[in-house]
Amino acid sequence: MAGITNLQTDLLRTFVSVVELGGHSKAGAMLGRSQPAVSLQLGRLEELVGAPLLIKKGRAIQPTADGEVLLTYAREVVRINDEAMSYFRRRVITGVLRIGLPSDYAVAFLQNALADFTRNHPEVNLEVHCDLSREILRRLRGDELDIIVAMMPAARMPYLSRSWIERPIWVAADSFVIDPDRPIPLVAHPEGCDYRARMIQSLETTGRRWRFVYTGPGISGLQNAVLNGLGVSALTRPTLLKGMRILNQSDGMAPLEPLRVGLFYKHPRQTEAGIKLIGELVANLDTINAGYQPAASG
Repeated sequence: MAGITNLQTDLLRTFVSVVELGGHSKAGAMLGRSQPAVSLQLGRLEELVGAPLLIKKGRAIQPTADGEVLLTYAREVVRINDEAMSYFRRRVITGVLRIGLPSDYAVAFLQNALADFTRNHPEVNLEVHCDLSREILRRLRGDELDIIVAMMPAARMPYLSRSWIERPIWVAADSFVIDPDRPIPLVAHPEGCDYRARMIQSLETTGRRWRFVYTGPGISGLQNAVLNGLGVSALTRPTLLKGMRILNQSDGMAPLEPLRVGLFYKHPRQTEAGIKLIGELVANLDTINAGYQPAASG
């Protein structure tokens, strides 16, 4: 087609590798190319798009504003390329994948996707680690995890594949009655949880007093504490259980601020098993986001 410029996958792969691995030397070592060859490829890519893509800040190399835009496309092009090649190889995939999830993703919409992947690829061992988002993000940066879902403290973040908005809700047991003369009893994850922060923010904005009556890392513990009438908490609709009710402004509870959640991974570090799982998670997320918002916590 006239006027169309093709961006070569090799050039995009090199660009993604330099950004995600943190430099020309590391990218070259991963790709089996010399540092000058990496520089030449980046120069060629900048010629094709007509804009500088990288900038050096101290010892760190970061994408420019145009580079950030291209990086989003480049990651998807390279991922789809590798997913297609994996399909046509038609070989059994093996290995270990280390997955990081905020607490209630382990029992919410991703559970089915991970279970299906395990059934379809029994030679791949999944190791699922649940923790606070900030800890999961730290472990991805340190190459301790391969693929993660985490809350996003900023709209743009490294290694991001997909993002969506999560809307937490106030919940309590059906029989729970809020005493307007006493501090609101809160059930929450430990310090550092984004839902915990949203609860505090909402109550302080409206001038309501509060106190923590239960703190625990797992979603099941929070659900049981709410069902037993210990206090109120912030959950999502998919984690709302029978015996709970949603609290709103008629109960004196102001709406909670939404959260942005993301799927993250370092593409240059991915194995064939990782590429396959990422493709399935992306498809799962795209399907869910077309209908309703998935659940998350932590």
